[in-house]
Amino acid sequence: MGVIIRDLWFSYPGQPVLREVNLDIREGVFTVILGRNGSGKSTLLKLIAGMLMPEQGRIEVMGKNVEKLSMSERAKLVGYLSQFHQPVFPFTAEEVVLTGRASYVFSLPKPKDREIALEAIGKVGIEDLRKRHYNELSGGERQLVMIARVLAQEPKIILLDEPVSHLDLANQTKFLVLIKKLVTAGMTILSVLHDPTLAFRFGDEFLFAKDGYIQKAREGAVPWESFILSEVYGIPIKVTEAGGQRFVTALEEKGNG
Repeated sequence: MGVIIRDLWFSYPGQPVLREVNLDIREGVFTVILGRNGSGKSTLLKLIAGMLMPEQGRIEVMGKNVEKLSMSERAKLVGYLSQFHQPVFPFTAEEVVLTGRASYVFSLPKPKDREIALEAIGKVGIEDLRKRHYNELSGGERQLVMIARVLAQEPKIILLDEPVSHLDLANQTKFLVLIKKLVTAGMTILSVLHDPTLAFRFGDEFLFAKDGYIQKAREGAVPWESFILSEVYGIPIKVTEAGGQRFVTALEEKGNG
């Protein structure tokens, strides 16, 4: 099992966020979390990554209790990619990817660290960006550099927090095709996605967040059924199928007058 979560509760000061979360996230699949803003999706990722500590409950990643791991041990187990990354120094793309080796480096990077960073760059297909400065790249290019940086960590699982929300359609597709290739190669990936249509096109399994609960669709229900999505998002939703793909549309609510 990739990630096991039992009886998880979490609140920010004066603001309950997650309650009674019990999940089994399978290894080697692309699992997508869907739900409205503020429903606890990003918070769950930060808890799995060990960036936040739960009030109650247990999180295990690949059989290891996240709370009992050092920062370096967590970095070797879990790779986390946030929505935004602002460069502080004018690093080249290759130097940014090399920082993913931080948990393995005690002083200066060794030849092996540089080799692994270059392998990550090759997997993502951004060799042409290696010597360009990160702060001069487009949003789509930066996201590809950051996923290479995560790969250079050599984690067992990758967590993505709305990784394509600020990308154009071409870069959204390019990024998610890459994610599917990584999963096919054996990587375990858990992602928050804003767009259900993209989620159902690329995802393997699905979790739904609402009112502090995060869970799978009810037994016997298909994740893309309209009534499930309408309940999760709180608005009428229609799902249509064409060419083997599912398209999710929010319907206009009719007034009472």
